[in-house]
Amino acid sequence: MERDATFVQKKAERATLRVHLREKYRLPQSEKDENQIQMAGDDVDLPEDLQKMMADDQVEEEEKNSFLGQIQNIQNMDMDTLKEKATATFTEIKQAAEEKCLLM
Repeated sequence: MERDATFVQKKAERATLRVHLREKYRLPQSEKDENQIQMAGDDVDLPEDLQKMMADDQVEEEEKNSFLGQIQNIQNMDMDTLKEKATATFTEIKQAAEEKCLLM
């Protein structure tokens, strides 16, 4: 019985982690996960190592979304690639405009 209770608890902890990840990445929820959590008594916490992993990931996401994180992304940008993409986009828009003018 003790082994079964431990097994149910571990399944509920993994289900809780999946629920957190689904919320974070806006994925559809799973009824199976909710059932596993309810079987364990709805009082399921993530183990400390998983809590730490989730917290570290959240801090990293916040740093990337911060103003300084955006500035660092700009500094790491390849300007030649950016110029090529801008030129290609401009050419596509120009061709599309010429095609529309021919139809008129």
